[in-house]
Amino acid sequence: MTDARRDLRRLAAAVALSAMGDMLALIALVLAVHDLTASGLAVSALFATTLVPVVAMAPVAGLLVDRFENVRVLVAASLAQAAVAALLALAVGDLALLLILSALLSAGSAVSLPAEAALVPAIAGRDELARANGLMESARYAGFAAGPVVAAALSGVAGPAVALAVNALSFVAIAAAAASLHARRQPEATGGDASAGREALAGVRHLWGDGVLRVVVGAAVAALALVSITLIAEVFYAKDVLHAGDAVYALLTGAWMVGMVVGASAVAPRVPARWVAAAALIGLVVQGVGIAGQVAVAIVPAALLGYCVGGIGHGAKNALIRTLLARRVPEHMHGRAFAAYNAARNCAELGAIGAGGALVAGVGPSAALVIAGTAPVLLGLAGLVALGRPRLSPALSRA
Repeated sequence: MTDARRDLRRLAAAVALSAMGDMLALIALVLAVHDLTASGLAVSALFATTLVPVVAMAPVAGLLVDRFENVRVLVAASLAQAAVAALLALAVGDLALLLILSALLSAGSAVSLPAEAALVPAIAGRDELARANGLMESARYAGFAAGPVVAAALSGVAGPAVALAVNALSFVAIAAAAASLHARRQPEATGGDASAGREALAGVRHLWGDGVLRVVVGAAVAALALVSITLIAEVFYAKDVLHAGDAVYALLTGAWMVGMVVGASAVAPRVPARWVAAAALIGLVVQGVGIAGQVAVAIVPAALLGYCVGGIGHGAKNALIRTLLARRVPEHMHGRAFAAYNAARNCAELGAIGAGGALVAGVGPSAALVIAGTAPVLLGLAGLVALGRPRLSPALSRA
């Protein structure tokens, strides 16, 4: 086995472990906050601490990733998160401390996520980039799927504190996996006359300045602001519309995860380089069709099929956008570009969390899912039209 393949597998294992730990910590923290307060506002505040730091720290985090060797950045961030997670396990009885430490844990993710994303092209090279991103996204989704299972087992037997302690150990394991990588992404010298603030925002400027990225990333982020409403609507849809139990709600989540793995690992790597941008937008359309289409029948088998189809589109789209970013952004700016992309996604999810409950209450879960599904269809189709314009068509050859 070559060093590159070995590194990719180790990084994928770290990504899966990180995703599992994120879900494990989130569920344990939600349970702890609920037990402490029984307040929906407190739980909303907790969700905000998981999203806001990634947005607020994006410029600085991206600059750190581009200024320092990435394996060291990933190891340092993971060890810092391990320390914070250990403190969280000791703070389950104090709401204020839980919220502060949760925000610090997310601040670590603001650094570790772009470092991990920037390492992938450094390891895989341009020719294997699509396959490598498919592997990373599949590993992430597998971790997300495993997290709730582990959280249920640990919290049910030993309580949130033990689950949070296990999460702390997962960060130590991630640091060890990162330290074992052979590949390195060294920083490049930057212009000495550029201000730190201007350099920190270079990733945002590049995403906006590149016409293809502006269309694809813009459509995906705008769609996410409505697609994320499904996180709130689907439990009401499963129980109140499908008249199903908790098991069906869990199966819907599982079907989405299975679809994402298929889309990232089996669909995205097979897309030719020239068609990556268009395929990402097609994935956005498929995602929306899966969400909205199954509402027309409103039976459990149709819902499971729709969620699986939607997950395939979502997984393929995510992997393809990461490949597109890595190919169209200069290598020395990868950290800032991925940090900006993560920040934009988190902004969209923050908006969806704020609007989702009101939308479900106002129009009902079925209509909310139709709205959440129609948005990516329209945005994906509009993006495809924009990519077909003469001024952007030649730029697609660089995808």
